Amino acid sequence: MDITKFGHSCLLIEEYDAKILIDPGYWSELQNTVTGIDAILITHKHNDHCSIDSLKQLMARNPNAIIYTNNDVGQKLAEADMHFEMLEDGQEVIINGVPVKAFGKEHARIYNEPNSIAHNVGYLVSNRFFYGGDNVEYVPSVPVEILALPVAGPWLKISMAIDFAKSVKPKVAFPVHDGFIKENAASKHPESFLPESGIEFIIPELGEVMHF
Repeated sequence: MDITKFGHSCLLIEEYDAKILIDPGYWSELQNTVTGIDAILITHKHNDHCSIDSLKQLMARNPNAIIYTNNDVGQKLAEADMHFEMLEDGQEVIINGVPVKAFGKEHARIYNEPNSIAHNVGYLVSNRFFYGGDNVEYVPSVPVEILALPVAGPWLKISMAIDFAKSVKPKVAFPVHDGFIKENAASKHPESFLPESGIEFIIPELGEVMHF
């Protein structure tokens, strides 16, 4: 599996014959010129994960790509006259021979919201890689080898991120949701504490292909 981080939480997953993009938001632009994409997964509707402008550029270059997401995001896409297919908690789709399973329903709360501020779905790709979107409380009920770990946000303390990684128990993790911080500052703590739990933590450069 090859994974490229374009910025913040936007990732390109290449596995066998499948090319899958996740969360093209407005804090990353490197993804906008990528071609050959089979599918786009969107965890939730917030603009840093779901930029209509980025999606329009991507679909212009990848007209056969299918957008998979939840109903909450679907309403946003429908307003922009964009087609999508539903992929909700507990559902699975096969993309060019690669299984993608959806896990979870809720975005993390920032402060005492009476209801979740967005419908959030995480994705397990090829039974190896997991990205949970904006939630570090929902631990998938299946083994995870590679984890995209949120490290910063108004809903997140770094101790929560570290505990989440320890609960998931991947072999390797790398930081996401870090587009508004500088110089990987929030990644230093996971880099210090996760190896003692047997979790390798790597910090990729933007646009760098990670091979797993």
